[in-house]
Amino acid sequence: MTELQALLLGLIQGLTEFLPVSSSGHLIMGKELLGIQVNPGAETTFEVLVHAATVLSTLVIFRKDIAKLVAGIFQFKYNDETQYVLKIGVSMIPVLIVGLFFKNQVEALFGQGIVLVGSMLLVTALLLTLSYFKKSGDRPIGYLDAFIIGLAQAVAVLPGLSRSGATISTGLLIGNRRNDVAKFSFLMVLVPIMGEAFMELLKGEFTPAASGISTPSLIIGFLGAFVSGLFACKIMIEMVKHSKLIYFGIYCLIIGLIAIFAGLF
Repeated sequence: MTELQALLLGLIQGLTEFLPVSSSGHLIMGKELLGIQVNPGAETTFEVLVHAATVLSTLVIFRKDIAKLVAGIFQFKYNDETQYVLKIGVSMIPVLIVGLFFKNQVEALFGQGIVLVGSMLLVTALLLTLSYFKKSGDRPIGYLDAFIIGLAQAVAVLPGLSRSGATISTGLLIGNRRNDVAKFSFLMVLVPIMGEAFMELLKGEFTPAASGISTPSLIIGFLGAFVSGLFACKIMIEMVKHSKLIYFGIYCLIIGLIAIFAGLF
């Protein structure tokens, strides 16, 4: 993987992690278009690295909210901040189960080509369209809501099914407030991605020798994902507030059909 290829993939990851168009799906399509050939271990390492970069983007954008949550927790009371963190914990249960018991099966899906990606993009388009026509709700996110949104996140491990699109659409469809859903969707993924990145770090997978990717490429990919992630996160928050997800639904429909056609023919 060259430095330019790493930069392009990093930019794609940062933009599509927050926009509801599937970062994993676009990374797969990006590699196909750029003709990038890497071994499965290197592919996983690079994806974990650029995901970690988008986590850093989230920490920067929501730094005040996160600081408030941390301060609330250390009051050692069952206050609003403690409840919010507990809801995030509940939302992580489904993806934890998938990570512990179905990790190999999930990783195998990433080698199935762009037909699967295109099909899942069509599912993303459907979810975004349904949430667009759903009347705005005004219910705060409760523990059951958090678990249901967490189920959507667990299913969104499928390549082409957007994590942010699935979680935000699910929250809107069950009647949660728009402002709450966007923030919750972005904060709930922090711990799982940081945990995965930490495990990869412990295994030494981020070294050039282990991953087969040069140090400059890893650094450039990380920085590209971080900078584009900052930009995309801010855009997505505003798009959710103003109910503009239908445009992403149309995009996913078009790209999904193109991917299926390209994969079949």
